[in-house]
Amino acid sequence: MKKANPHRVIPVFIPQRACPFRCSYCNQFAIAGQPKVPTPDEAKAVIESHLATMPKDAEVRIAFFGGSFTGMRLSEQEAFLQVAEPYVRSGLVNGIQLSTRPDYITPEVLELLKAYRVVLIELGAQSLDDEILSRVGRGHTVAQVREASRMITEAGFSLGLQMMIGLPGDTKEKAMRTAETIVELGASCTRIYPTLVVKDTLLAEQYRQGQYQPLDLETAVEWCKDLYRYFVGHGVTILRMGLHPSEGLLKGTDYLAGPFHVSFKELVLTALWRDCIAEAVAAHDGPVVVKVPAQEINYAVGYASANKKAFPQVRFEVEG
Repeated sequence: MKKANPHRVIPVFIPQRACPFRCSYCNQFAIAGQPKVPTPDEAKAVIESHLATMPKDAEVRIAFFGGSFTGMRLSEQEAFLQVAEPYVRSGLVNGIQLSTRPDYITPEVLELLKAYRVVLIELGAQSLDDEILSRVGRGHTVAQVREASRMITEAGFSLGLQMMIGLPGDTKEKAMRTAETIVELGASCTRIYPTLVVKDTLLAEQYRQGQYQPLDLETAVEWCKDLYRYFVGHGVTILRMGLHPSEGLLKGTDYLAGPFHVSFKELVLTALWRDCIAEAVAAHDGPVVVKVPAQEINYAVGYASANKKAFPQVRFEVEG
């Protein structure tokens, strides 16, 4: 079987640009690890820097993250798109993607994005439960997510719907219903972010006053394990699980509480393999051989060899 080309993303962060609300959990400057909005020239420098290190056979996209891209003035959007689009035209990258808010999708915006070869639009839905959206101050409704998703897919773009778990008022059942709606709306991909308490947010004040308690790490991993199974089973690609480990999160200067781990995805996949291995062990007496695809071997053995230690009777064998 021919090996698939590696996928790479060149991230251009535009922290909190054009966000009309300050969600209770949000401090994009801390989360992104970038204190200022780049100029188009600075964005070009970021792209050039990343391109210099890309594998020659990689499938590459330029991605505008961090703010609400389509909430900027059309002229501002176009200034960034004019930087990125020539790389698509020349074949150096395969497309452009961006993240934005559901209430910032209009026919005029979609026409502009189509002209500049944007292929994927990710909406920060965060939850598809109106009570949760209201409690965290998102400023949009589930109905607006549905309408924006329809417009995006009907215009021929790929749709991404990002979700968070552990927001105020969230439950595992509500998180699974959000996942079901993401599939229903035709998303090709998603991101799953456990809610963290970071400094300079309303959520931080609620946490200090005992009004909010984040998920613990073990619970967040268990929720994401079931979400992972559901999305994969319905053909939805999970682009990320867990927040990018910015310097402020790693050093603890921005992080106050919540299920943060630098290898969060690995913890989730370790838990998934743990369940599979446990079933195999229960079905056999004595030693067990578990055959694992090469790209999954680290997850099968487990983070810090957790599964290997938990199942000493198991021998892991790489397939192929």
